[in-house]
Parts: sequence; structure tokens; C-alpha cells
Amino acid sequence: MRVVDATSGIAGPIAAMILGDFGAQVIRLEDDSAELPGSVMWHRNKTITPAQRGAALAAGADVVVTSDAGHAAALGVPLAGTDPTGQVHLHVPGWGAGQGLDPLTADRFVQAEYGIARRQTSFGGGPVDCVYPFASYLQGTWAAASAIAALVGRENTGLGQRVVVDPLHGAIVAATTTMFADPLVSLPTTSVGPGGPNPAFGTYQCRDGQWLFLGALGVKFQDIAFELLGTTDITSHPRIAANREEIYAVDLRDQVRARIAEGFRAKDRDVWLAEFAGAACPASAVGDRDTWLDHPQIIALGQRIEIDDPHVGRAVTGGNPVRFSGMPEPDYRARIYSGTVDWEDARGGTQPRRVPLDANRLPGRGPLHGMRVLDLGTVLAGPYAGQLLAGLGADVMKVETTGGDEFRVRGYMINRGQRGLSIDLRDPRGYVAFGELAGTCHVVLDNFRPGVVERLRIDLESLRAFNPDIVTTSITGYGGIGPLGRQPGYDPVIQALSGIMRGQGGAAEPVFCTVSVNDVGVAALAALGTCAALYQQVSGRGGQAVATSLVATSAYMQNGELVRFAGRPPAESGGRDYPGPSAISRYYACTDGWVRVHLPSAEVALTAGMADAAALHSDESLAAALGAACKELSSKEIADRLEPHGGTVARGRDNKELLFDEVTLADGHIGMVTWPDGNRSYMPRQYAAFGRHPDNPMMGTPGMGEHSRQILVEAGIEGSKVDELIEAGVVVQGEPLHSVAGTGYR
Repeated sequence: MRVVDATSGIAGPIAAMILGDFGAQVIRLEDDSAELPGSVMWHRNKTITPAQRGAALAAGADVVVTSDAGHAAALGVPLAGTDPTGQVHLHVPGWGAGQGLDPLTADRFVQAEYGIARRQTSFGGGPVDCVYPFASYLQGTWAAASAIAALVGRENTGLGQRVVVDPLHGAIVAATTTMFADPLVSLPTTSVGPGGPNPAFGTYQCRDGQWLFLGALGVKFQDIAFELLGTTDITSHPRIAANREEIYAVDLRDQVRARIAEGFRAKDRDVWLAEFAGAACPASAVGDRDTWLDHPQIIALGQRIEIDDPHVGRAVTGGNPVRFSGMPEPDYRARIYSGTVDWEDARGGTQPRRVPLDANRLPGRGPLHGMRVLDLGTVLAGPYAGQLLAGLGADVMKVETTGGDEFRVRGYMINRGQRGLSIDLRDPRGYVAFGELAGTCHVVLDNFRPGVVERLRIDLESLRAFNPDIVTTSITGYGGIGPLGRQPGYDPVIQALSGIMRGQGGAAEPVFCTVSVNDVGVAALAALGTCAALYQQVSGRGGQAVATSLVATSAYMQNGELVRFAGRPPAESGGRDYPGPSAISRYYACTDGWVRVHLPSAEVALTAGMADAAALHSDESLAAALGAACKELSSKEIADRLEPHGGTVARGRDNKELLFDEVTLADGHIGMVTWPDGNRSYMPRQYAAFGRHPDNPMMGTPGMGEHSRQILVEAGIEGSKVDELIEAGVVVQGEPLHSVAGTGYR
């Protein structure tokens, strides 16, 4: 693949980096944007050349990646033009074009405007400024996945197209698990502390002052934890005894949390960790991100690499978090500079396998139309990876046991776009039927613990008996190798271990990120790896196994913060209910809610009449002055005062403001689901925009086994045989999912 990287910011360079890590020849057009420490990683495996050669290089590229509309037009791929025929144009714009914001600050405005900051739990319940540009990291990741999906489509049709993955798309990928609202249901309160709303699933300080995360999600682990802590009296409360979910009822959770905290104060952290490990109950130390790349598990997974960068010298960065059985490990190299770079001679073929009747409007919602995926994922990461592939146009079937995915109702927002099949794979009759179905599919996806796919005989080698070219994609907690490899993994446990919680909490309490950072990240990476393997498959190079893990994702989701080299400025840390890094760049309360403010200098506050000269003497006094002024003004009035002087102002919106917004509803980013009982839910609709696939139907959530009979008959199994399987209880034919409007996750 030949790729031209003509991007700026964070997301665009990351998208091009991924293509380079996967083996593409990436030529980056030199620009004058300021270097961030993460650039050492984001520009690896690229050749940097003067921008004057851009148009000539773009003409011969398979993929052109842009961030600026004007630059795209100059390269011959205008956004207003028709879709390109022979190449993929990936457009990855930043937020607030022309406002002069650095990329890290721009990401904070994305999180402000698109509801992420208001959804983070805290003591005060207001918006929290995230020190990590998670939305940009996922925008770039998803942009790469979407571009590779478009290459799969090009391989099948001979036609390229324009793909747009904008900042709202990135925010949607990051926050899908919480980005929903119902007109009749109030949004959840966020003033529950930085440890989250579930007392048995949060952070605690031990006798020695050290912090740990308790991951007792569910009755089984809660019983173990309460026994160890000597707090079994918690479950004696009548309401909790009758319904364990009452543990995090609004009027009970504080006293439950206090009782658990009392238990942890009895012993030092290392003692507790040993006891919880011995009882097989999830718990983890709150670690330090600055040493995460040196952790033995990270090293075992190949996630610590060293390169010699021409700007900063020897540097340590994270690796590529996706592994392929049929492709070599990435050969990492630092960026190089060349004034006369040309394309290499070798390139893949682009001849169409079939020519569509209407080249301007291809069938399906995305370029993976015609690809069939069996998603055996449970709880969050696996089903969400399947949903993302469905958003790219694949026909995804959610495969559940006859008992169902325990998370299917609470997790309805990450099971969408799929058809439902309920089947018992442990029964020989069910396994044979599944094998026949797998023979008609391209991908089998799972997020089981290491060893389970082998026991169920759904690993790559077993499935090749049904389909020699099958792709398998597996998500695990710790990667299956190394000192922790076979342990079960949970997003917040690894948030703690990897230093994400301490990075956001700073010197104060660690912060449990409400965005399921590692879960959503690993789902996006699994979908990305699946798309790459599908490209190999449709190109005639067979199937393979794709693997990624929560641990590898935890390094990837801190990729700019973990880069190390001599003289590198420290990565930013947060604090208690962190409003922002300074008085001129933070959240302020106003008469109609909250605003995120960024000023080019402190003097702007004086010029705009929102502070006097004395307030400029310290950051604290300026914050107090701006806070007092903002409290008396609406968000619009604040913008009217500050923006003429170069300030940037955005509302800190909540989910209802975002999801009921007429603009986001009209442009296709957001849509509405009407449930069988008439209730409505507003949720993300579009995860990327594909020029040749303008149709964008809203994805619904299947009921357990809702399409079992249909799916098996389509696979060539006789209807009478399917009826026998249903009658024997090996297959369940279910009904559509009833209303779950208002049900949430975190």
C-alpha cells in the first residue's frame, strides 16, 4: 500500500502510523506544526518529504490521509468532489479548525462539546477535564480501521471512495457505552466520587496510604470480597439481601462504600493484594504510568520498543497492540527525512472482482457489505467490536449460549447492528451446526479467557476444517503469554494497574475513568485488526488469527504520555475534580451550566472586562476572578466577550444536550430507536461517513436468538433440522428485545 500522510494534530498522524505499522509505505508531507512528545511514535515508519511534492505523490497513492479541506483540494482530492475511483481518501479533521488550538486542548473541547466531560464521575458532579486525548486516539484508530475497510471494499468492487472520520465520530467510538439518553429518564448523577457509582467496583486506600482498585463486579466476587474484608454485614441489609444491585442505590451506596473503606484500612495494600489474588477476586494496585512500559507483561507482549529518532535521540514508545498470525511482527523504525522520495515499485493489484451497477451508490451501510462475522463476544469488548464491524457494513451475528449474554440488557448500546443466534456449542449437534455456519462466514470473533476457544474447538486450526480461509479475532485481558497472561482482565483493573487512574487523579485520589477506556479501545483495535485480516483474505492470501488485549490497549491509550526520551517534559497529571491545567484553560460554572474556556493569554481576561489587573498576579487569583465573572453570565455571553479577543469557548454539554441536538440528528451522527413498547432511546447512529455508502439506517439491538432460525437456514441447514435443534433446546428461537430505555452501564 502507498499512503500519503498530509495530516496535522493527533488523530490523522495516528491513523497513518497504524497503516505504516501494518506494512504500508507511508510518505508524510512535512508541515510546520508544533512537535508533541507523542510525535516520536506517531511519525515512526514514515518518510518525511517536502510538502511541495504532495500532489504528485498523492496521484500515485492508494490512500491519501488529510486533515484540512484546503490542503485536500490542493492534493487533488477535494472534499466537494466526486468520490475517487482508484484510491481511498481518508479525511480526519480536527476540532475547531482555524482557532489556533494545540491538539491536546482541541481534544478537551471535543470532550466538552460531545458530553464526555460531563459524564465523568466526581465529587462535585461538574465536568472533569481529561488529561488524556482519548477521543483523538480513538478517532485516529477508527479512521485507520475505516480506511482499511474501504480498501476491502475496493478489492471487492474496484472502486475507492472518500471516508470521513471527524471528531464527533471519535467521541462516539470512545463514549458509546454512556452516550445514550431517553426523553423520559433523567441522566444519572455524576456526583458519586471519582471511584464510580458502584462501591464494590472502585478505588480504596489501604492502611499504608496506598491505593488499589477492587473489581468485585457481580455477586460471586462481592461475596468473596466482603468475606475477606470482614464486611459481610453489607449483604444483611434487607434491600441488598433481596436485590444485590441495591448496593449502588443512591441512598445506600455511600454507606456501603464507607463500610468497604473501613475494611481496607485494616491492612497494607500488598497484604490485601495477596489475599485477593489467593481468593481469585479481581483487584489491582493503582500503578504509575511512567513505569508501565517497563512492566514484565508489557515487555512480554512486545509493547515496549526503542527507536532512534532524528529529533530527540533514543526514545522508548509503545508498540502496535494488534498481532497477526499470518503477518510478520512490525519492523519499527524512526521517521526519516528525504527530499527525493519516490514510490517503491511493488504494489498490490486494484482490479475489480465485480463491477457494481451503480458505482456512485454501493449497497449496504459500509464497505464491508457482504462480509459475514460470527461474534461470540460477551459483556462489553467483544460485542462492541462486533457492533463496530456492523457499522462498517458487515453482516454480524451475535452468537450466545442458550442462557444468553448476562450483559445483553444493560449493554444494549454495544450489541446493535447484529442479528441474534442462541446455540449450545457444547452439545455436539450445536457444534456441527455452528461449523456449517462458520463455513459460510469470513470472521469468528471472541473475547474469551485464554484456553476457552481451544476447549470449545473454535480456534483457528479447528475452524479451518469448516473454512480454510477463516479469520479469527480474539480479545483477552493480558494477552495469553507472560507472567499475567492467563488471568482474566477487566477494564478498570487494568486502568488502575497501568497508571491511567493515577494520571487523571494526580496527587489526589485516583480517578476511575467513566469512559471504558481499555474496553472501547480494545474493541476498536479488534475491529481494526479484523479489517486488516479481511483485506489479506479478500486479496487471496488466506485467513489468520488476530489477537489483541486490554493490557496492550492500556499502553496504546496512553501512547503520547508514555513516550520517553531525554529532556521530555512530563506528561500532564490531573487532580481532584480536575477543571483544567490553568486559569486560562479550564471549566467554569455559568448561569446556564458550564463552559470550557481557553484564552491565548491572561491579558485577554483583562481586555474582555472579566478580571482586573490585580487578578493577573497569580493563577489562583485569576481563576477566582474568571469564576466569579462567569457565574453571572450565560455561556453565550461569555463567548461574546472572549471570542473577539481570540478566546475559545464551548458549552460543557451533557448527553441530552448532545443527543437531542437538531444538528447532530440531521447530519446522521445521532439517531433514535423506538422500542416495541413505544419508548425511545437516542444513541449514536453513524461511526464514519463513506461517500459511496450514503444510506445510514439506525442499528437496533437483537433479542436473544431472535434470528436463530433465519441464520441457520441461510447457512444451508434444512429447516426441519433447525426445528429439531430448537425442539431439543440446542438452539433457542427468541423474540425481539423489549424496551430497555434508560438502562445504563456506568
